[in-house]
Amino acid sequence: MPEKVSTRGSGAKKGAPKYQNKFAYSHNKGSKKTQKILSLPIDGLCRRCTDQIEWRKQYRKYKPLTVPKKCVGCQLKKVKKAYHVLCDDCAASKGVCAKCQENAHIVENTSKTSQDVAEEEQLVRQKLAGLRERERRSYLRKMERGEIAASELPDAADSDFSDSDQSQDEE
Repeated sequence: MPEKVSTRGSGAKKGAPKYQNKFAYSHNKGSKKTQKILSLPIDGLCRRCTDQIEWRKQYRKYKPLTVPKKCVGCQLKKVKKAYHVLCDDCAASKGVCAKCQENAHIVENTSKTSQDVAEEEQLVRQKLAGLRERERRSYLRKMERGEIAASELPDAADSDFSDSDQSQDEE
């Protein structure tokens, strides 16, 4: 005889889900659309709204605006950022979050611009160019693992590649 499944008022089944997720969702990080979405800045929002937008970007739920939206404050089509209801001017003048319109603390944009990222990459390349191949590869591995930051790389001028025993013998 088949097992009887009890249901609630609307006929929904009780109990745990039939299948459990085995691994977290990961989107295609290499796609141009994803890279464009991830590079968009998040500014003029409170902490709660910033976290919501970051979640949308992380799980590929973020949908950027194609045309500007009408601002709730000034009624002009000046809202160019997705999920915002106030334009930047109205949000700044009222001192509120551009998404939820609450007087919560507005989080400053700490994300780097593409120019800052390019300058940092060039600085890392210059520092790595002065190192020996073995040291260069070990630093690259450490950077990939997150054990060392790009700012912690030694300068080529600071590194002493000579053996200390040889320099003492020559004196």
